[in-house]
Amino acid sequence: MKGIVNQLWLIPALPLLAAGLIALMKRPQRKPAAALAIGSMALAFLVSCVAFVATLQPETGKGAVQLTHNFVWFDLGGSALRLGWLLDPLTAGMLVMVTFVGSLIFIFSTGYMADDENFTRFFGFLALFAAAMLGLLIANNLLFLFMCWELVGLASYLLIGFWFHKPSAAAAAKKAFITTRIGDLGFFLGIVWLYHETGTLLFYDNGAGCLEQGAIAKLVAQTTVGGMAVSTAISLLLFCGAVGKSGQVPLHVWLPDAMEGPTPVSALIHAATMVAAGVFLVARVFPLMGNLTADLGADTHAPHTMALTVVTWVGAITAVFAALIAVAQNDIKRILAYSTVSQLGYMMLGLGVGGPAVGMFHLLAHAFFKALLFLGAGSVIHGCHHEQDIRHMGGLRKLMPLTFATYAVGMMALAGFPLVFSGFWSKDEVLHAAMIWSPSKLPFLLALFGAVLTSFYMTRQMWYVFFAPRAEAEHAEPAAHHDDPHAQGHGHEPHESPRVMTMPLAILAVATVLLSLFATPVWPWFHAYLGGHLDHLHVGWSADSAALLTMLFSVVAVAVGVGVSWRLYSRSSTATDALGSRIPKLFMALEGRLHVDEFYAATVFRLNAAVATLSDWFDRFVWGSVVELTALIAKGLAFVSRSVDEQGINFGFDAGCQTTRGAGWLASKLQNGQTQCYLRILGTGVVVLIVALAWMGKN
Repeated sequence: MKGIVNQLWLIPALPLLAAGLIALMKRPQRKPAAALAIGSMALAFLVSCVAFVATLQPETGKGAVQLTHNFVWFDLGGSALRLGWLLDPLTAGMLVMVTFVGSLIFIFSTGYMADDENFTRFFGFLALFAAAMLGLLIANNLLFLFMCWELVGLASYLLIGFWFHKPSAAAAAKKAFITTRIGDLGFFLGIVWLYHETGTLLFYDNGAGCLEQGAIAKLVAQTTVGGMAVSTAISLLLFCGAVGKSGQVPLHVWLPDAMEGPTPVSALIHAATMVAAGVFLVARVFPLMGNLTADLGADTHAPHTMALTVVTWVGAITAVFAALIAVAQNDIKRILAYSTVSQLGYMMLGLGVGGPAVGMFHLLAHAFFKALLFLGAGSVIHGCHHEQDIRHMGGLRKLMPLTFATYAVGMMALAGFPLVFSGFWSKDEVLHAAMIWSPSKLPFLLALFGAVLTSFYMTRQMWYVFFAPRAEAEHAEPAAHHDDPHAQGHGHEPHESPRVMTMPLAILAVATVLLSLFATPVWPWFHAYLGGHLDHLHVGWSADSAALLTMLFSVVAVAVGVGVSWRLYSRSSTATDALGSRIPKLFMALEGRLHVDEFYAATVFRLNAAVATLSDWFDRFVWGSVVELTALIAKGLAFVSRSVDEQGINFGFDAGCQTTRGAGWLASKLQNGQTQCYLRILGTGVVVLIVALAWMGKN
């Protein structure tokens, strides 16, 4: 089984090959394109399962399985640049999740995009996106990870702007691409600095990797500006990339606008792939951030380093900030988008206070129930003839019973309903780790408040979509946004989606419930698996008093959020928002997304415009004047040079040439080849000579 690491490249190569073949297909070849994309993901899932099985049997006393395959990419003078694959529990778990959830999203897309004229191209982009994400997961080299990271950004640009003829979709694609590039600039600087300090970008290389004991000890011992350890500075630069890709404050603004893409794209980006990449990056470089020289382990206590402290606070702030905005949104997908931002904050918080086991389990659980929610939202949008405003829905629990049942499972998992839903256990792990985090209890309080808000806005959404009276819903304000630009209007009776769309919902709903079995205090399988301690795993209650108290707080938070939301909305008309009528100013601010985009427009964008204007002025009047002055000086020197050349050098040279030419002309007359002329000259010379001699003789 250990030889599987040598074949790990097949997992991203399969969808990449499918994307290449689909790119060569013509538009009418819809079924072959879908079959290629889905088939490649299904095969990748099977190979991922084989890789997963290989990580279940660690050698005794050696911790988690860690298999690598490194190879030379190309030579650089006397050294070689090497890439490689890495297979460990972190990689294996993510591979299975991405290929499984991705396959279901691909299948769902065949129904949702059935009427789109660019169906074939859509599946090509989906396959490219999946290939880039899978390549990122298997990387044992930070440079290779960054290459796949940028391919994920490219594919997201193509998918978010898939309906490029919509100005809003084109703008959202550009916004996502540019915003994530800001974070990626810090990421790239961190890569360069890490390579400069360690001489390698391989994570693990028989003790010589940049995440192994020797390199980390060296980085911890060195300091930079302000006495900060080099390891911390590099970690914070790498974290910049995670902030951009995973939509953390302040670079979260692109993620809600990514809803402009088709709903399956939203599910793929917000659940299984792109946004998970930032969390995965932090988990991958966790030894560097935590200054660790051991494996990831399964301890729920993360080291108190500066880098992890920053991760903790950014995650806690993001969790509450996005949840507040979600409370006042009316677009069904935008509510889920801000929910994703909030839950990504929980993941970062979990990594900062509890380590990879805590953050990554919430990532895996979230991938299932958030994919379920986004696909469920897609089913609702499809059934409501591409309506997205929740105020225009209502009463769908009877008209779309299967969608309602599965969506309710996703909602309860996200809200953290007790015991049987994976979201409850994964969220409680984060809350428990935050509660016992010694530097401060404020992140725990923020996370607990975020849990109340989550249950509140999800109950609000459920009421509007599935329980509110349809007669009132139809009189709400006109919708401002629709998922499908080809939508033909409204007023049709909603209907249940076809089986190709509802079956993935049912599978995800079952997986959401079953996943709860792997992280309960009774059987904490995932923690033992990630740390390589499956041989010491025992069934039995292992929760301490702090864990019990956390569970109590969590249950109360859910009860408060659901109870208050249901009481407010079930007793009010759908024509006006119950919360908005009570706190209109705050509600309007939240509905306007706390005006973060406007703030950026008034500050960052304006500063950028001012700098651009100043640069233009300098270019035109300073540097342009310098260039013009230089040109004038050059022209003056050229004029002087030409005058000296033409009036001086050329004149003297020409005069000399004229004299020489005249002498030559005279000489040519004497050398004309006529004998009588020569005799005449000779006779004349004799006469002149005789006359001269005679004259001198007289004197």
